[in-house]
Amino acid sequence: MAVDSRNSNGKSSFDSGQRDERDWPDFACGAGAAVVNIIVTFPAYKVMFRQQVEGLRFRKALRQVLKEGIANLYRGVLPPLMQKGTSLAIMFGCYHKFQRVLSKTFPNTSSVKTNAVAALLAGSLEASLTPFERVQTLMSHRGHNERFTNTFHAFRVVGKQFGLLEYYRGLTPILLRNGPSNVLFFGLRGPIKSLLPETKTSIGNAANDFVSGAVLGACLSTLAFPINVVKSHMQKQLGGEFINVWKAFNVVFQERGRRIRRLFYGVSLNYTRALMSWGIINCTYEILMKLTGFGQLLHKKKYAKV
Repeated sequence: MAVDSRNSNGKSSFDSGQRDERDWPDFACGAGAAVVNIIVTFPAYKVMFRQQVEGLRFRKALRQVLKEGIANLYRGVLPPLMQKGTSLAIMFGCYHKFQRVLSKTFPNTSSVKTNAVAALLAGSLEASLTPFERVQTLMSHRGHNERFTNTFHAFRVVGKQFGLLEYYRGLTPILLRNGPSNVLFFGLRGPIKSLLPETKTSIGNAANDFVSGAVLGACLSTLAFPINVVKSHMQKQLGGEFINVWKAFNVVFQERGRRIRRLFYGVSLNYTRALMSWGIINCTYEILMKLTGFGQLLHKKKYAKV
């Protein structure tokens, strides 16, 4: 007997309302998916970051990173491991937690609205992890290569010399990015998977999870790319005036010669990286859920097919 993780609407069993009341599998599997993803995609992120911050073309950014040597290739990887691991734990765990709470509290509200609000709340809660993105930006910027010896040193310097608020520089664009992206991700990953050929094998199902996550994640990441450019511009600064998103956008827009196309420098690598990244995240998350026994329990109850 083969197990299919989709119900009659093509949704993942974890997107349906038929869920166990335990919270830890969603949190733990979200974190595990993040760790696998970061290790695989961090080098590509570093090249893309240089393109975003300095407006470089791909080859020049790649040469710059390679010239700095292997020792610096994973410099700054700890903050994204900590940030992304916690972030995806919150994203998946809190989404399903809020989903269950809202469904019970407002039983007459449509699942579409309940799921959208749950995704928005989870995305907004993720923004509490801004300090990790903040330090990651500082560690990835070549202008700070000599200033910080390691991640913990960077955290200490930022807090001690510039105060608590400095950790949250760039919070607004992160909020603008996270909430809407979460709503679209959780709202569309089921329907996108339903468009793929149905499979009754574990490998085929994992492949469908990878493809649906990859396509959706890459598209959402591309839509949010200019927001990330503005965020990186805000966060590369250490100390000084806190400028708002609109002012930061205007500064970047002027620096790029007032050409929208130049706001998308690095978007091709970002798209490719997001394809791999969100494919890995979506596929790994579902696999880990099954390995915990959480997925099999649900499938045996409702989603098993002969």
